[in-house]
Amino acid sequence: MVKWRVPRSDLSAAAARRIALAAQGFGLPPPPDPNTARQLRKVVNTMGLLQLDSVNVLIRSHYLPVYARLGPYPRDVLDRMTAHTAGSFKREYVEYWAHEASLIPLDTHPLLRWRMARAVDEAWGSIQRIAREKPLLLDEVRRRVAQDGPIRSADLGIERAPRAPGQMWNWHDGKVALEHLFWAGEVGAARRVNFERHYDLIERVLPAAVHQRPTPAREDAQRELVRIAARAYGIATEDDLGDYFRLSRTDSKRRVAELVEAGELHPVTVAGWSAPAYLHPPARRPRRVHARALLSPFDPLIWYRDRAMRLFGFHYRIEIYTPAAQRRHGYYVLPFLLGETLVARVDLKADRQAGVLRVQSAWAEPDVDIRYVAEQLAEQLRELAGWLGLDGIDVTGRGDLSPALAAVVSG
Repeated sequence: MVKWRVPRSDLSAAAARRIALAAQGFGLPPPPDPNTARQLRKVVNTMGLLQLDSVNVLIRSHYLPVYARLGPYPRDVLDRMTAHTAGSFKREYVEYWAHEASLIPLDTHPLLRWRMARAVDEAWGSIQRIAREKPLLLDEVRRRVAQDGPIRSADLGIERAPRAPGQMWNWHDGKVALEHLFWAGEVGAARRVNFERHYDLIERVLPAAVHQRPTPAREDAQRELVRIAARAYGIATEDDLGDYFRLSRTDSKRRVAELVEAGELHPVTVAGWSAPAYLHPPARRPRRVHARALLSPFDPLIWYRDRAMRLFGFHYRIEIYTPAAQRRHGYYVLPFLLGETLVARVDLKADRQAGVLRVQSAWAEPDVDIRYVAEQLAEQLRELAGWLGLDGIDVTGRGDLSPALAAVVSG
């Protein structure tokens, strides 16, 4: 094991922010050809995973972090790498509960077997209960997957119960059973078609070399997950590092302490941070970062809201589940990264029927040059609209940035 011998040091908040941006793959020169699997693989592996989300008001969220770092790229290449296609594919990523539901490199899957082993005790809500309350149903669903997989939950022929008030999903018990088996690592997503999971036995989803790999000890697996998080973040608090793969605070504190003792994480202080920080010693320390990107709410740069506040002074809450009358900024709000700063946020919708990218609100952060931000954001929106196959941009009047943005877009 390599032990990095780096003296303790203090960092400015700006230096820490640049380290974090560089570790996430921002500020690099554009690749000569972004349309290759090699470039996509490099971007995804830099982040360590892609979080999935079902909201499709703009585009499925997992496409956006790659776009933010790479620019326009062919989504069908990523679809083939992630088995999100009905056609032929070469799987390089597989789904599991990592940060949340996520696409992870194949090699990461065995590192999460300790979580799979705890499905009965640690999975959420009904996914826990189904094994205790309906074991015969679980056996039947397991048999159906083995016999008929890949299958959709609809193929089980079980009707949904009426949706209860306030309930987000009205899954039938067969779907819950499939999700329990998914959490437990017995089944996996063989593919997605129109974002719908097709479940199959995990040994038919994973390559044999990955499925047959010895299961690492829980502590060893968690240390490797923290290493992945440390590479992806560059500099982070213990809480940041544990959150990347949703470790408990007890586990993350132990694993971080072990990596510090081994010399693989370097304790530092960062001006303005109330918590101790840990530097990944090989992390790049650029003098400047030139970035311009719209960030998905589920981008790892900002998905942990405390970290977004710590790095950028940016208070961010996703308002998808907030009643419309109570939303401050909008339904699907993307922060706008310009240079090393989050300078604005925009509520975007792809109106595919009209062929228009709708900017439903646009808000500037304090003390920014609104005209300059509007010009840069307009360029980014034009590129995004083209990538999504939309012909125009429509800016409404809501938000303090909207008038300037509308003027630039229409000018």
